[in-house]
Amino acid sequence: MNIYLIYPMFVMVLLTVVVMLTMLMSRIAAVRSGKLSVRYFKTYNFGEPPEQVIKSGRHFSNLFELPVLFYAGCLAAMILPMNDRWTLAWAWLFVLARLIHAAIHLGSNKLSPRMMSYALGWIAVLALWIDIVVAVTTHLK
Repeated sequence: MNIYLIYPMFVMVLLTVVVMLTMLMSRIAAVRSGKLSVRYFKTYNFGEPPEQVIKSGRHFSNLFELPVLFYAGCLAAMILPMNDRWTLAWAWLFVLARLIHAAIHLGSNKLSPRMMSYALGWIAVLALWIDIVVAVTTHLK
């Protein structure tokens, strides 16, 4: 069992918490500054939220999309008899790509590097799953 996969998973949890707090702070700042009414958050259609509120909210939601495949892959690899370094490398590459993606999206939001980091995350999670399928297929023979 590759118990070391717990570390990249934990870093992803921490990233999710940091983005959640960033989202919360941007919402509070928008309401306090008068740029957004607190009524907006009842139905999300009263007023126009500032860009930072939109970006942080979308990024937080995004952390419950592709990362689900990452978490499932890591758990599958932990349950299966997989101890190769590639599995751990793909997991850390995914986390690195997501950290870079978050920094870009919540910061400068430059589209080209943001898309590259997002694509790198997809490549890493796909490679993680290919590694798992190959290990299972090899083990079944």
